[in-house]
Order: sequence, then C-alpha cells, then structure tokens
Amino acid sequence: MRPLIVLPTYKEEENIAEIIPAILRSVPEGSVLVVDDGSPDQTAKIALRLADEDERVHVIQRRCKLGLGSAYLVGFEWGLQRGFDVLVEMDSDFSHDPLELPNLLAEVESGADLVIGSRYVPGGSIPDWTWFREQLSRWGNRYASMALSMPVRDSTSGFRAYRADALRELDLGTVRAEGYGFQIEMAYRVYRNGRKVVEVPIAFTDRVKGTSKMSGRIVWEALLLVTWWGVRDRLRRRPR
Repeated sequence: MRPLIVLPTYKEEENIAEIIPAILRSVPEGSVLVVDDGSPDQTAKIALRLADEDERVHVIQRRCKLGLGSAYLVGFEWGLQRGFDVLVEMDSDFSHDPLELPNLLAEVESGADLVIGSRYVPGGSIPDWTWFREQLSRWGNRYASMALSMPVRDSTSGFRAYRADALRELDLGTVRAEGYGFQIEMAYRVYRNGRKVVEVPIAFTDRVKGTSKMSGRIVWEALLLVTWWGVRDRLRRRPR
C-alpha cells in the first residue's frame, strides 16, 4: 500500500520539524503532505525545507486559515489524484503517536475501509485529561453514536486511515463541517455507505508545544449538526 499522511498545520513551528521525520521513520513507505493555512510563523518554511531534503514530503500552502476540515479535503483530493491507496489523518503536535500508524494501516490492509484510532475502546486512553473533560468527550461521542445509529465509540477522533476507494465514493465537495463535526460527518458517510469501520485503541496525549486550535464554537457546531443529521435521516426512513 502507498499511504499518504495528511498534516493540517497552523502555527506549528515548534512541532513540524520533529513530527515529519517521526512519521517517516514509523512508515518508511509512506509520504507526508503538509497543508498549511497561512501560518504567520516558520511552519511552512520548515516544511518546505524538509520537502527539499526528502521526496516523500510535500507541501500545500494556503493564503489564510480556512479550517481543519477544508485542509483535510484538499489533502484527500491531492492524494487521490496521485494514486495513493490509503489517506491518513493525524495531528502535527504529537497528540497522535506516529508509532501507532502501522496498526492503523494493518487494519486497512486486512480489509477495513476506515480505521479510527479510538480513545474509548478497550486499551484506549487519555492519560492527561481531567475527569470532567474526558466524561464530556465520552458522552458527546455516545450522543453522536445514538443520534446517528452508528456503532462507533470515538467518532470525533482525528487519528484515522481511509481506504482510497471509500473516499472516492463520498461526494467530498459537499462536506462543510469543521473540527469535530467534520470527523463525525466523514465517519457517518463511510458507515452509511456500507463500508467497514474499525476502531483500534490509542493513547491520546495533549500537546506539549504550541496551543490548541479548537474552540467552543466548533463543539456546538458538531452537536447541532449531529442532531440535524439524526432527525433528517429518521424522517427520510419513516414510511409514508
């Protein structure tokens, strides 16, 4: 398989020079695509230097901050056009351990269409979170699973691998959600298409360097979208 690891970046100069080599050590047969959203720091410059040094590294520079979901969609389209077999999402701040990448790819090779690195299956963990924050995330994911009738425990996880054929079935141009909503929507679309979704346990670690880009608005967006999708699809299935 030819995997492409897509890394959306914004102000990640403290992490980018370390995460890319770590990914390529873990998956030597893989390539990395950095999609930078106009970082005002040295993120893009460092990524371009690494691309000059290693042909497996590629960079797309965007003029301004257009969002996480948009960055992944651009990366997916780029990878599909170039014939990559697996498209991988992960954070660039070491919240997702590059050493876990072979586990995700192995599940795709075994037949899964979407493999989610899950915090909430047996063996998964969030060692640095407070009890309240973890429970908020757990119940948010339970709500998404219930509202969408989707047997996925961690649909907000941003560490995942898609089989290229599964992505080609989706109308990526119609995806509009960002952040957590984007992750839920993508998992839901793959599942609704009858594709095989698998969760593997991961340990999620809060970033050590840099600052989080998530906001309360993104959380509320996800909640409202999940509710709307659930109601919409139940009305569509209801007999006349």
